[in-house]
Amino acid sequence: MSKILVTGGAGFIGSHVCEALVNRGDKVICLDNFTDYYGPDVGYTSDKKVRNIEDLTDQPNFDLISADIRKASDLETIFARNQGIDVIIHLAAMAGVRRSFEIPDDYAATNINGTRLLLINANQFDVRNFVFASSSSVYGDNSQVPFREHQDGLQPISPYAETKLEGEMLCRENHGQTGMPITCLRFFTVYGPRGRPDMIPYKFTRFLFEGKPLPVFGDGTTQRDYTFINDIVSGIIAAADRALPFEVINLGNSRTVKLIDFIRTLERLTGITAQINWQQPQKGDVQRTYADITKARELLGYNPQTPIEEGLRQLVEWYRKNQ
Repeated sequence: MSKILVTGGAGFIGSHVCEALVNRGDKVICLDNFTDYYGPDVGYTSDKKVRNIEDLTDQPNFDLISADIRKASDLETIFARNQGIDVIIHLAAMAGVRRSFEIPDDYAATNINGTRLLLINANQFDVRNFVFASSSSVYGDNSQVPFREHQDGLQPISPYAETKLEGEMLCRENHGQTGMPITCLRFFTVYGPRGRPDMIPYKFTRFLFEGKPLPVFGDGTTQRDYTFINDIVSGIIAAADRALPFEVINLGNSRTVKLIDFIRTLERLTGITAQINWQQPQKGDVQRTYADITKARELLGYNPQTPIEEGLRQLVEWYRKNQ
């Protein structure tokens, strides 16, 4: 049994990670600041983050802490009161490309400075392994596909992507200075039950059921490497268990789906015909994401199992039951 700190543990990915770790018997410390970041306009406020983890709160090997990684005093108190943390899974972040153009300083404060403070405390308290959640957005609008971790000349095209790449650089520098094992995982469009409300899978599912038109930016030919939450969780936990010296690893499904095909699949699963509101492409959007997962297979035993039809079926079923 390991003692594992999960930052952003009440969010979409974090709550699934906490659930999997608790179920296998690890001691889990879930840290979240329960911000109303998404706002009421997307139907997802802090009370819903609480619901993400409500089935865990009575478990003896689960502790919930409301705190902010941007505050040094919060982190110092947490680490001092929870001696012996073996692994940190750092998922807390300001997420989303489009909003990062509006409040870039907030993104930097959380995604860069918050990560720096967490690394400082991890070193001070002898954490044995650090897993950092990065993003496929660091590749930018890259024509070299599939995206490989060793590609040179990464050119992020949004403040969000820049903060994630800077977070990777902080991790690399920290490993070089301290030797602490660190794995940076680049996630590719994660979706599934309890999904992020600002992302297309959850947002379009909600809009279909509410009878709202789907805002499609561009001509519907953009492609994404949609990755089901269970597959992502398996990769995260593998990275937490292996304590690789320093690695940057893609976690995707290694299959691309056009946006218009994604919408047609949702229509079949919901039985609802979409109204589409065609709009101009938005700043920060890329044409395609596509993960080469050779490294993940070799180093983590990662093997995504969920095709898009099955993943969306589970999302739609969850939405029907919970919304």
